[in-house]
Order: sequence, then structure tokens, then C-alpha cells
Amino acid sequence: MSDLILIVDDEQDLIDTLSYNLECSGFATRYTATGCEAVQLSRQEPLPDLVLLDFMLPDILGTDVCRMIRQNPVTQGLPVIMLTARGGEADRINGLECGADDYLVKPFSIRELILRIEAILRRRSQLQPADRTVAFGVLSVNHDSHEAFVNQRPIELSMLEFRLLTHLLDSKGRVQSRTDLLSKVWGIHTDLQTRTVDVHVKRLRDKLGEAGHYIRTVRGFGYRFIQNIEETNN
Repeated sequence: MSDLILIVDDEQDLIDTLSYNLECSGFATRYTATGCEAVQLSRQEPLPDLVLLDFMLPDILGTDVCRMIRQNPVTQGLPVIMLTARGGEADRINGLECGADDYLVKPFSIRELILRIEAILRRRSQLQPADRTVAFGVLSVNHDSHEAFVNQRPIELSMLEFRLLTHLLDSKGRVQSRTDLLSKVWGIHTDLQTRTVDVHVKRLRDKLGEAGHYIRTVRGFGYRFIQNIEETNN
């Protein structure tokens, strides 16, 4: 069966172009021009394999649609690529923070879009079905369900905070510069070190409570998740 792509955009010409090219590349398509219907179609059988989601929709913002997709257990793992004419750094951060897997600025190359879709679907198919839970001290993180727990108590994290936590945890013991974090977590490639990272790390630490001190500041450089639980005594 062909992978099903849900297209959410209010430009009919773009919908027609995307549908035609995706179907020529072997995909099946479903489409809508509104955010509310997009939420419904994302849960409709057969479930889509990926969503192409416009930022500006006539009823609600695409970022709100993405958050609703992430909040529903049926669709929380559904890949989302945000399509938008707004390419500023703040817009990209906003798109990724709401849970989008990728971000493409209009006008874009159809070929590039298809390659990105194929890459995301290929990575998704390679994921192991086993429960990927990582435990460290009082902290446990489930990569598949995007849940974090401290002393078995669930912690409410935004998608961006969860990405930040899992990246630091998966790289434990290694120092991550602010520039590296902006690139790998936010998807922003820049030489500028903004306070964006510091603000989000502080917020993450506060939410993690007693597990917050697992994330150490490396003064003048960045952050490091401790290598061993024994470091908490230092």
C-alpha cells in the first residue's frame, strides 16, 4: 500500500501541484484547506503516514493543528512537515517547538520536498517496535510515547523541551555547545549564540525538579548531561 500524505493548505493551486507530484512519486494523497478538518482527517482510517501542514490557515494556525496532532495518542507519532512563507528564525523555532519534524519555506523545490518526505518516512520505518525507555536515576524517558517521568511522576514537556532533554540525555557525558544545540534541537544553523538555549534549559530544569541537576552548565560554553549518577554527589 502506498504511503498516504495529508496535505493541509488553503492554496488550491499548491494542493493540485503537490497532489499531482506526490502521486507521480508513488504516494497517495488526502487534502483539506482548513485546520479543523485537518485534525479530523489525521485521525481518519486509513491514518495518514505524514502531514504537510501550512502555517497560515483560514480558521486556526498550523502550529495549533500540530499541537493537537501531538496531544492525541492516535496521532502523536505522526510526522509533520510545516510549509510556510514565513522563514524568520522565530517562525522556525515556533514551528519546531509545536512539534513539527521539519520546516520548509515557500517557495520550495517539489523535488526537495519529496526527498525530505522520503527521508522522514525511511527513518520512521527503521524504528524498532520495542519500547525505548531510558532510565537514569529518578528520571525515565520514553522516546516512542514522548513521555518523561521523575520518580514515576509524569512531567509535562513541550515537544521542543522533550527534544532538548532527549538530545542531552542521549549525549550524556559530552559537552553540548549552545551552537550545537541550536543546530541539532532547534534546526537553526547559525554562529550566533542567543539566550534561547539558556531560557529553555532553565525551564526544563525547573520542570524536572530534583532531576534538573542532571543537566550541568559548562560556563562559557554550553551544557552537559552528567555521565554517572555518582556525579550528583559533587
